[in-house]
Amino acid sequence: MSTPTRTLKRRPLRTVLLALVTALVPLLAAVTLTAPPAAAARAAVPTATLTEVTGFGTNPSNLQMYLYVPDSVTAHPAVVVAVHYCTGSGPAMYSGTEWAQLADTYGFVVIYPSVTRASKCFDVSSPQALKRNGGSDPVGIKSMIDWVTDTYSADTSKIYATGISSGAMMTNVLLGDYPDVFAAGAAFSGVPFGCFATTDGSEWNSACANGTITHTPQEWGDLVRAAYPGYTGTRPRMQVWHGTEDATLRYPNFGEEIKEWTNVLGVSQTPAATDSPVSGWTRTRYGSTGDQAPVEAISLQGVGHNLYAYGMASRALTFFGLDGSGPAPQPQPGACKVTATTSAWNTGLTASVTITNTGTTTVNGWQLAFTLPAGQAITNGWGATYAPTTGAVTATNVSYDGTLAPSASVTIGYQASHTGNSAAPPAFTLNGTACTAS
Repeated sequence: MSTPTRTLKRRPLRTVLLALVTALVPLLAAVTLTAPPAAAARAAVPTATLTEVTGFGTNPSNLQMYLYVPDSVTAHPAVVVAVHYCTGSGPAMYSGTEWAQLADTYGFVVIYPSVTRASKCFDVSSPQALKRNGGSDPVGIKSMIDWVTDTYSADTSKIYATGISSGAMMTNVLLGDYPDVFAAGAAFSGVPFGCFATTDGSEWNSACANGTITHTPQEWGDLVRAAYPGYTGTRPRMQVWHGTEDATLRYPNFGEEIKEWTNVLGVSQTPAATDSPVSGWTRTRYGSTGDQAPVEAISLQGVGHNLYAYGMASRALTFFGLDGSGPAPQPQPGACKVTATTSAWNTGLTASVTITNTGTTTVNGWQLAFTLPAGQAITNGWGATYAPTTGAVTATNVSYDGTLAPSASVTIGYQASHTGNSAAPPAFTLNGTACTAS
């Protein structure tokens, strides 16, 4: 008996493929609809530990990226780029500064770029480095920021740079190349943007290091503006630190940085406030008197190149505005009282100002801040030093009246010219504390 057989008609290959495609299209559509977005596929790093990130984006100079994310990282965190010194590294910057501990407290993310070239110095010299998207280290650092922004939905209005020595120079460069990226920077022992420029491939500029390169404020500002021609947006604020005995990057660079950034930010080179927050320090603020002035400069008397010390990052953090203190310290009022009177004549006046400590602790060293009425200018004073002589003034104690015990008072005074308004200042703050005025 013969075995039954079934004849199958062979279908053309084109017909088979069309049928397969028709069947697969709904399945592929379903997969596409349910697949996670590409950004979500990027894995966040472990928290509370320094982690190297690879493949973070365009990186023409082969930098390494190290990242610290605290357990307490906030939604849409701020980002601080902490840039190391020559011979240093990202891990050395992590272990040698308190930025990670501050991140634990305030919830921001810290990027630690790390040089792989032999010198372990950042490129702040080449034409590529001194131009937006020109290549070299700044491009790699910008890629690191983009990676963090994408991965953690970082707040792009709160991105900051800070660095020591070579890292301070890179801070100047980053703020010049990417003014639209950074909100502020803090440079410890650096030089102005463009000061270290070379065209021969050298990483070192002896003339700049020795403090012999000087420019007018306009010339310095033009160097910064040339890094991103046509940019008209907001420029980042800048804080600069320098020791008077710096033998590596000489002290004149400090003054040149001030000239550069006051010009870039369009503020006067005359300090709006001058004080001494620590013995041997002179702090000047330009453009305003608050903690987030456009430019802040701290000079350390008798200190060399290695000036960075524990606690300075906290002061930079305050300048950034990331410590929760707002635009200025917000102490409770009522710890002081000020009585101010004036005696006027045609174009001048004499003011008497009595400060009383109504708090419960002794004040050792004080600064009294107030704003002169329009048209007034201090011509001389006693019991304090006064700077500037118009507008927002800070009176700083002299050697014999700097201590105010609870309930104790001190009277200071000044003479001023006026153009018609001879009134006393309406409000005062003592060491940042709002005083009761009478």
